[in-house]
Amino acid sequence: MADAFGYQLKGSAPERYERYVGPVMAPFVTALLDAVDLYPGATVLDLACGTGFAARAAAAQVGPAGRVFGADINAGMLRVAEAHHPRLYPDIEFTLASADNLPHPDAAFDAVVCQQGAQFFPDLHAALAETARVTRSGGRFAATVWADLSLSPYFAAQHEVIREYGGPERAESYSAAFACTADRLTSALRAAGFHDATAHEVTFGIALPPLAEFIRGHLSVLPWGQEILDAHGEDVLTAAGRALAARLADRTTPDGTATLPFTATLATAVR
Repeated sequence: MADAFGYQLKGSAPERYERYVGPVMAPFVTALLDAVDLYPGATVLDLACGTGFAARAAAAQVGPAGRVFGADINAGMLRVAEAHHPRLYPDIEFTLASADNLPHPDAAFDAVVCQQGAQFFPDLHAALAETARVTRSGGRFAATVWADLSLSPYFAAQHEVIREYGGPERAESYSAAFACTADRLTSALRAAGFHDATAHEVTFGIALPPLAEFIRGHLSVLPWGQEILDAHGEDVLTAAGRALAARLADRTTPDGTATLPFTATLATAVR
């Protein structure tokens, strides 16, 4: 993920990101790849690939005749992506690169996907213009960004906790990560040279493991949680996790698990 709002993970956070963010991302990755109609032999770029959720799923679909690349600005995330890359497919090539300066030739990809990264690009128009450059004529693009906070109860409660324990500046930074609207995405795609740009909301009920442990772990792999930890220490981050669990108590089952709705905007376009 790019870092317009400081989305950089350090230390062991990228490895824990794989564990704690994976369950939330999984159904959206499936929807993202379905939207670009991958086929055996396709060449795919996972833009702002993080630890490689979409890249790995794309490799499974394009098969041995296909090629998959991942690009991200966070070296720690790429190290985890490399470590988790299954060796059943041709190598996925992960590259340290920003979305607006990709090291790929013109018209290199049949499809480009971006899972929860576009909202963090410092210059969305520049990033999508670069994406258009590396996408072949007739190639497909798809991106997901989180929809309005109010549509995902977990994120809405997390926002409240970040405000309470991290202060208004961190809360404002957090809410900005949910501000990339469907209109903004589709307008930027058209300006970049894509056509047939559309966007719609997708919602999945996601089964989370026991919240008492999951919430604190998930918070710790977000930059806003890391900032709370750095500024106030382990005890305050743990207290923030407990406060979030308390806010979701009415949605939690007796075994501590919860199934919660998460909503993203899925944008698609053709080059």
